[in-house]
Amino acid sequence: MINVLVTAKDGQLGQCFQSLVSKHPNLRFIFKSSSELDITNKSNIEDVFDAHSFDYCINCAAYTAVDKAEEAVELADKVNHLGAHNLAEACKKFDTTLIHISTDFVFDGQSKVPYLETDTTSPLGVYGETKLKGEHAISKTLKQHYIIRTSWLYSEYGNNFLKTMLRLANERDEIGVVGDQIGSPTYAKDLAEVVLQIVELRKTSYGIYHYSNEGEISWYDFAKEIFRISNSDIKLNKIATTDYPTPAERPKYSILNTEKISTLLDFQNPNWKVSLTKAYINLESKN
Repeated sequence: MINVLVTAKDGQLGQCFQSLVSKHPNLRFIFKSSSELDITNKSNIEDVFDAHSFDYCINCAAYTAVDKAEEAVELADKVNHLGAHNLAEACKKFDTTLIHISTDFVFDGQSKVPYLETDTTSPLGVYGETKLKGEHAISKTLKQHYIIRTSWLYSEYGNNFLKTMLRLANERDEIGVVGDQIGSPTYAKDLAEVVLQIVELRKTSYGIYHYSNEGEISWYDFAKEIFRISNSDIKLNKIATTDYPTPAERPKYSILNTEKISTLLDFQNPNWKVSLTKAYINLESKN
C-alpha cells in the first residue's frame, strides 16, 4: 500500500483527488484541509508528517487569487514560495516524494510555440513570481520531486471558468469574453489522474513537467463551447484584453508542451472538448 498525503482537500484539485479514491485501491490517502495542515507553519507540517509515514505528498495548496496577489504580495509569497519550501524540507526529512502543482503563469506569454519545461521563465506578476520561487525552493531542497505546471484549471468543484460561465448564462442575456489570450483548458480531474499514475507507477524521473489537455483556444472559444454543450441562450461577444483591464497582466499565449509527461506515462492526452463534456456531465449529475 502506498501512503499519499494530499494538501488543501477543500480546494478544486483536492476535491478531484477525493473523487478518485475508489479508482485507486492500492493507494491509502490522507487528506488535509488548509486549517489541518498549514503549509506556512513548519511545526504543524512536522507534526503531520511525524504522525504518519507518507510515501508521497501531493501539494494542492496555493494562493491562486491572481489579481489580489498584486497587493497581497507577502501572503502570496508565504503560501506559494515559503510554504512550498517548508513542504520540501519536510519531505526531505521524512523521505517522501513531493508532487507540487505549478502554473503556466511562470512564463510571459510571448512565445509562438508551446512552452517546453526547459524554456526561460519570466512571470508577469506576483502570482507567477511567487509560484516560480516555490519551484526553485523545491528543486534546490529536494531531489525526489515532481513539479507539474498546468493551465486554465476547471472542474465540477470550486470556483472556475466553467461554473462562472454557466452561472452568468442564467443571470444575463449577453456577456463579453476575451478572445486574444490563448491557452489550453485543463480538466482538474484529468490532472489528478496523471498525478496518481506517477504515484502508482512509482516513477523516479524527477523534475519539471507540463500538463494540460490538448488544443489551443481562447477564453472566448472556451465560453462558446460551454454555452453550446449546455444549450445556454446567451449572446457571447468577443472582446480584447484591453477591454477588460485587470490588476495582474495575463500571458497572451500559455500553451504548454506536454510531450515529456505523455512519454513518461505512455498515455493519450484527451482533447479539451472531450474533457469539457465529461466535466459538464459530472457537474450536472452532481447538482
